[in-house]
Amino acid sequence: MSDPLFDAAVDGDRRSLARAISRIDDRATGTLEAIGSLSPRRIGGPGKPFVLGITGPPGAGKSTFTDKLITRARTRGEKVAVVAVDPSSPFSGGAILGDRLRMEGHATDPNVFIRSLASRGHLGGLSRASGQVVDLLDAASFDLIIVETVGVGQSELAVMEVADTVLVVLTPESGDVVQTMKAGLLEVADLFVVNKSDRPGANALQRNLELMVHLDMPLQSTDSHWAIPVATCSATENDGIDEVVDSALAHLEWCCGPGRPAWDRRRAVGRVRTFLDVVSEDARSYALDALRDEHAALRLGLEAGDINPYQAAADWGTKG
Repeated sequence: MSDPLFDAAVDGDRRSLARAISRIDDRATGTLEAIGSLSPRRIGGPGKPFVLGITGPPGAGKSTFTDKLITRARTRGEKVAVVAVDPSSPFSGGAILGDRLRMEGHATDPNVFIRSLASRGHLGGLSRASGQVVDLLDAASFDLIIVETVGVGQSELAVMEVADTVLVVLTPESGDVVQTMKAGLLEVADLFVVNKSDRPGANALQRNLELMVHLDMPLQSTDSHWAIPVATCSATENDGIDEVVDSALAHLEWCCGPGRPAWDRRRAVGRVRTFLDVVSEDARSYALDALRDEHAALRLGLEAGDINPYQAAADWGTKG
């Protein structure tokens, strides 16, 4: 179903694009149908656009690093969009941090579009709307879409199902490699980046990451296995960024060649996850509305402690 606002966004109107993203984030009526009517280019394969995920623990310098990547892409004449997923208040749902502040140097560039989204408690390090926003930006003909996550943890791996290439940004203060492995970053990373490489401990972290990657490689390396590089840089000093870009583009080239089956599997998992996210959000919204209206007695019983929430949930499931 065609939607005039989304049509205008796809045609390049920035104000319409911003309003369309707000509708996606607000889950406005008709949004899913509008998104479903789009024609994302990524259906045909990786690289059009190149979706680059930037993740890592808070304080790793992801936003400063992203700012440098935008500059490099613009020198290549590329049209760039950034989706920066901020932590959100558990009470209001609004964003706590504003990563766009670190990218203000690109605010007046008509070929750069930067949008923050509140995570709103969504697991996976992404906003619930991130995948839909990426599809819209894809249809709007951006060449590079950077998705910067709120930070990673054991459950925050959803970025790999959205991005073609995932850069995990770490710093010497990020903790030991054992904690990195526990966080599941070896599974999500296509490229490790040790940022703030001028600080003590950077070389040791690089060596440990390289050892960790080496131990995870199959005994007999093949073209179908991507050997994860470990790069170092200092985003604030603008040092080493070009090497990181080269490694990311090398991974994209691998995705377009021998790594295509792996890319296809990742996208397949991402489509299933998107379906489950949308269905679960609809179910939660339905339950919240019901607790306000026809099942208000159930809500009051839960609040008073008179009703066991687990038994209530089990009973609710049998009704559905």
